Amino acid sequence: MVDTAPLSARWSNWAGNQRGSATAILRPGSPTDVAEAVRSAAAAGGRIRVIGSGHSFTAVALADDRRMELSELETLVSVDVANRLVTVPAGMTLHALNGLLARNGLALPNLGDIDAQTVAGAISTGTHGTGAGYGCLSTFVEAITLVTGSGEVLHCSADEHPDILTAARVSLGALGVLVEVTLRCVDAFVLHAHERPAELADVLGDLPALIAGHDHIEFYWFPYTTRVQVKTNDRVPTNDRPLSHWRGWLDDDFLANTVFAGACRLGRTVPALAPRISAVSVRALTERQYTGRSDRVFCTPRRVRFVEMEYGLPREALPEALAALQRIVDGLPFKVLFPVEVRFTAADDIWLSHGYGRDNAYIAVHQYVGMPYEPYFRAFEEVATGLGGRPHWGKLHYRDAASLAAAYPRFADFQAIRDRLDPNRVFSNPHLTHVLGA
Repeated sequence: MVDTAPLSARWSNWAGNQRGSATAILRPGSPTDVAEAVRSAAAAGGRIRVIGSGHSFTAVALADDRRMELSELETLVSVDVANRLVTVPAGMTLHALNGLLARNGLALPNLGDIDAQTVAGAISTGTHGTGAGYGCLSTFVEAITLVTGSGEVLHCSADEHPDILTAARVSLGALGVLVEVTLRCVDAFVLHAHERPAELADVLGDLPALIAGHDHIEFYWFPYTTRVQVKTNDRVPTNDRPLSHWRGWLDDDFLANTVFAGACRLGRTVPALAPRISAVSVRALTERQYTGRSDRVFCTPRRVRFVEMEYGLPREALPEALAALQRIVDGLPFKVLFPVEVRFTAADDIWLSHGYGRDNAYIAVHQYVGMPYEPYFRAFEEVATGLGGRPHWGKLHYRDAASLAAAYPRFADFQAIRDRLDPNRVFSNPHLTHVLGA
């Protein structure tokens, strides 16, 4: 289960902005292996961090001692079609889960725009999609199996340890190792996607109707322009307008990845061209409509590397936040090469969820790898914090535990559960000490 080879101990996340070396690599094959590894680390005064697929931009998964990988963890896969429940290993990727569900006539009710994350990683950081009627993916969690800091294996559900379930559905991996997750699904469904260019002012002016009128809506603002690309996804009964293989490759692979990557490289080399590149990019986006299997419409390939900050804001604060963001972009001493993404979620009751107790609008700011970003991100964070914003746990931010405690009404309750399950902080690292406290 342990591999101490120096090269394998090196790790970096998808964006390449987080790198580190572990003292040992743990690859458990069963929950019993996980429990033994935790007890061993605790006895030695050591620490364990579990990694998923590396799609968090923060140092949340960075191990300064032992690193645990769940790719070889085997637990029973159970699909209860009648009750629309699925139980899977926590290290399964969303891509594999979506395939499993589709083969059984089921689907997750909502997804984000990529499916490379593990189930544990996605729910632990509050990964979300968009849609006014849907919370983050953690709201679909019905039960978990968790290994605590003492090596105890706990099954948590509405009937067993419900307080732990509430806390662990978004936990940053601070409460223990998730080894198994039960998710509530829905019958498989088809989405009709409609993508179209528009003016930002028009979209903001019509936003309440757009949010209410569609199952899922998001838009991308292109810096240095007044233009956005709007995407709506709505459930329809039949897949009667599938996207041709050629059009899918052209739009989602060639243009969105290959051509966009070339444009970003050009903008990084000649920053003065960034406004022109942004204007050309938004003009190149044409309207299209198509239908498809839900997960294939929700999720698209992302190969152009970037770093990202995302804030969940009270929905009514969105216009003010976007106006301030436009001023920030215009005043930066460098250029921004990526569009700004705006999404929407429903309120939930998960203690560390960005959507706890309120409907959210999310603003995600990005920057191409190799380009300066910290002044941009810090300036936006100052605005977002002042508007009651909560940072996405998997995206870059600069908040500390004291600041975050004021943003989350149940922060102290989460800390109490953490003290019960991991009093010796076996599952901590410097990043968690910063955002959750010692």
